[in-house]
Amino acid sequence: MLSSTARIAICGQAPGTRVHASGKPFTDPSGDRLRDWMGIGEEVFYDPAKLAIIPMGLCFPGLDSKGGDKPPRPECKKTWHQEIFSNMPQIETLLAIGGYAQAYHMPELTKKRLWETIADFRSIWDRTVERHAKGLGPRVLPLPHPSWRNNAHIKKHPWFENELLPLLKEEVSRLLS
Repeated sequence: MLSSTARIAICGQAPGTRVHASGKPFTDPSGDRLRDWMGIGEEVFYDPAKLAIIPMGLCFPGLDSKGGDKPPRPECKKTWHQEIFSNMPQIETLLAIGGYAQAYHMPELTKKRLWETIADFRSIWDRTVERHAKGLGPRVLPLPHPSWRNNAHIKKHPWFENELLPLLKEEVSRLLS
């Protein structure tokens, strides 16, 4: 959902099967969890004046041989992302959800493994705050996908809920007030 007023962009992978069927992003349990992480309800989450939701893949990429979603189609970012973000200069904070979004929006800060990148969230936040202050793009907060598949990692890393999520909620609250 593009916006001329949203100050927060949610950038994930690509629509999954449920979202593809509904035509609305994050209409599944992962969306419930993401909204909980952000400290907001559906009315705010789906208000394009407040949030822009821009996946790396703008269409459902299909399923792989194991039944999981395929990676986002590369022509989406090549064709659309530069134009999309150049038309939303008001975005102040970008939530980079998952490895594909992190590699695109902060390639110089992405580590080899997703949870290594997420563990470095404070440094990434600080560096992108400086970049934003110079007018060189939004602040970026790396997040895992909010699906059940990350439950073990979240449990293994208590700093995620104790340190990263409070920063996320504080930033979302600040930008929405």
